[in-house]
Amino acid sequence: MKLAPVALCAATGLVLTACGARMPPPPPPAPGDALPPMGFSIQVGAFRDSDNAVRLSEVLRDRGVEAFHFVARDGLHKVRFGSFPSRALAEQRAEALRRERVIDRYYVVRPDPGHTRAGDLRHQVVDSAMGFLGSPYRWGGPSAEAGFDCSGLTMTAYRLNGLELPRTSAAQFRAGRSVPRGSLKEADLVFFGTGRTGRVSHVGLYIGEGRFIHAPSSGKVVRIDELSESYYERHFLGARTYVR
Repeated sequence: MKLAPVALCAATGLVLTACGARMPPPPPPAPGDALPPMGFSIQVGAFRDSDNAVRLSEVLRDRGVEAFHFVARDGLHKVRFGSFPSRALAEQRAEALRRERVIDRYYVVRPDPGHTRAGDLRHQVVDSAMGFLGSPYRWGGPSAEAGFDCSGLTMTAYRLNGLELPRTSAAQFRAGRSVPRGSLKEADLVFFGTGRTGRVSHVGLYIGEGRFIHAPSSGKVVRIDELSESYYERHFLGARTYVR
């Protein structure tokens, strides 16, 4: 399938699996380490019609390509994939997909997070997540239009700001440094055990003043809730920070 993009833009890459799914994510950093920066990524399109972006993302996903799309501030629906250690490797992968006629034009970039201080980064991560308020929940969903699952939302917020947060909630829990609930700061992640096993199965992004933003469950939308609500109090497993 070939879908002609209407514009090209800067890119970061994201990974697709379900919240808590057992598909192997990229190797996470050792516990306590800062998240690694995103590498070179591939921009393959920006569409006015969200359906085109959804279809292209699904085609790439079917090919085993790490892909996602989101609505940028210019209103275009943009498709991105990959985090490669070098421009040459990114171009090699893009050229292979182009020869297979999966993609047409492409643009390789290295994300520039655009922040210089930890406080700036935290604010930008929260700002990115807040932009998805009202998006529908979708199991395995990684994008604002198609819908988010819990870890897809948190991963997207971080990767849009140049940091390679793992894809699943369990991997995100392992990657961060433990932080006491009373010391939470913006952009820290809060984790819950909502299943019978009591293991990590849900994640939200702390936005301050005891509140967090998350993609709750099927049939609901990305929303803000209070950590003090009885349900979340009962299932709270801990919090993690990724910003030094």
